[in-house]
Amino acid sequence: MRLIYRLAREGNGSSGAMGVKSIAIHLNEAGIRTRDGGRWGVDAVHKVLTRTTYIGRHRFNAKYWKTRERKPEAEVVEMTVPPIIEAAEFEAVQALLKTRSPAMSAPRVVSGPTLLTGICFCAACGGAMTLRTGKSGRYRYYTCSTKARQGETGCKGRTVPMEKLDGVVVEHIEQRLLQPKRLEQILSTVLHRRKERAERRTTHIAELRKRAAEAEAKLKRLYDAIENGVADVSDPMLKERVAELKSVRDQARADAERAEGALDRAGPSITPQALKTFARQARRRVRTESGGYRRDHLRALAQRVEVDAKEVRIMGSKSVLLGTLVAASSVKTAGFGVPSFVPKWRARNDSNVRPSDS
Repeated sequence: MRLIYRLAREGNGSSGAMGVKSIAIHLNEAGIRTRDGGRWGVDAVHKVLTRTTYIGRHRFNAKYWKTRERKPEAEVVEMTVPPIIEAAEFEAVQALLKTRSPAMSAPRVVSGPTLLTGICFCAACGGAMTLRTGKSGRYRYYTCSTKARQGETGCKGRTVPMEKLDGVVVEHIEQRLLQPKRLEQILSTVLHRRKERAERRTTHIAELRKRAAEAEAKLKRLYDAIENGVADVSDPMLKERVAELKSVRDQARADAERAEGALDRAGPSITPQALKTFARQARRRVRTESGGYRRDHLRALAQRVEVDAKEVRIMGSKSVLLGTLVAASSVKTAGFGVPSFVPKWRARNDSNVRPSDS
């Protein structure tokens, strides 16, 4: 199971993050069989990657046995089991699966040959910047799709050599974003809130454990009194008190376990050393010249690139960046997903770069 998750997040060392079909092919070619001894298929791999059982939450009674339709969420039963996969790694894989879904991204965006396919747009009209070639494919450009279809009457958008724009975007991310101090500056607010939540949960867990310990101590004193003949075991009030203390103890323990589970699912704390490690590994991996591997890593850091007449605006989501950082801190290697975009973490003018003239 851990191998399947690693392939989904990092690939086999040269391929980059792999989709469910590629994982199934890889497992079959390697002679790895399912638990029943069969060959892997897309559905079997997808079930492994989406089943919460592997992070300690086994769900059953989820479907009607005759129709196989899903039951209302209120009827689904969930129980705690020993986890196999880290929660942060599981969430990172879910983000990958979501963005690879045909309903979310066209197949060409996921597997296309260009670094910025699907995230590069013309700032003038909002149209996608698409691949254009020249000299029988010797030269490759990003060009405004509106201009390509309608000419300058539709948009006067620019045409930029692919190699130049790719280099500008990667270098800017590497030199500006992927520095520990810059990451801390960008994420300072969300990291502070995350730390406060973790501290509140830790304090709450300590209070629950203390409540359970006090109830246990009181129970022990009552049992000692019964053994020593000080208290009458047949006393109805004594029985009620014992039942009350047991209820308090058991409830406090259960609440503490749930709170600890929530704290674990939030992932490890982000330390200065974690930021340094993440920045170092991310710089190295973004620079890997291996097609989709490099592309997937970049898209975990920047989800929209807008090309204007005098500058290139690189945008991304703080929440996605934090999620990537947490996932990287939860496992030995910093694998990245391909998240969706919206909020901007580079909104000021000093965060934008000027492209070279085409």
